[in-house]
Amino acid sequence: MIRHLIALSALALLTGCEATSLAPQPGVSRSAALGVTIKENEKGECWAVEVTPAVYDTVMGQVQVVQAEIAPDGTVLRAPIYRNTLVPRVVKDRQTLRFQTPCPAQLTPEFIGSLQRALRARGYFRSFTTSIYDDATRRGVLRYQTERGLQSGRLSLETARDLGLIAVERSDTR
Repeated sequence: MIRHLIALSALALLTGCEATSLAPQPGVSRSAALGVTIKENEKGECWAVEVTPAVYDTVMGQVQVVQAEIAPDGTVLRAPIYRNTLVPRVVKDRQTLRFQTPCPAQLTPEFIGSLQRALRARGYFRSFTTSIYDDATRRGVLRYQTERGLQSGRLSLETARDLGLIAVERSDTR
C-alpha cells in the first residue's frame, strides 16, 4: 500500500515538471535565446551583439565580522575581527562582442550548405552537409573565427567574405 502511494506521489510530481529546451519563445529569435542578439541598422547592415557572462570561482578569503573601534585620538580600542570563509572571485570578466554579421535573410539553406562545404575544405567541419546551422556548424565557425581573433560561433561578415561566401566590396582605386 505504501509503495503504491509513493509511486503515485512520484508520478504526480513528475507530471508537474516541464521539459526545458532552447526553442525560442514567441518574439525571441533562437540567436537571442542563445545569448546573441542581431540588430539591423538604418543602412540595412546587421550587427551581432553577443554577451558572455562573467565566470566566478570560490576561494578561501577573510571577511570582516566586527568593525574596529577607534578612539577620537586614533587609538585602536578594539581590533577588527575576521573569519575565514569562501568568497567569490572573478575568473573571467563579462564580455560583450559586437561584430557585423550576415542578415538572417541571407542565411538560406543554400548559404549554410556552402558555409559547411567551405569549412570542410579548410578542415574545420567534420560532419555531413545538412544546410542547417546546427551545433557542428557552430563549432566549426567557432574554431575558424577563434584562430582569427573572434571567439564566437555566430558567423561574422568578415569570415563569410574570407570563406568566399559573400562578395568583397571593391575599392575604386583607378
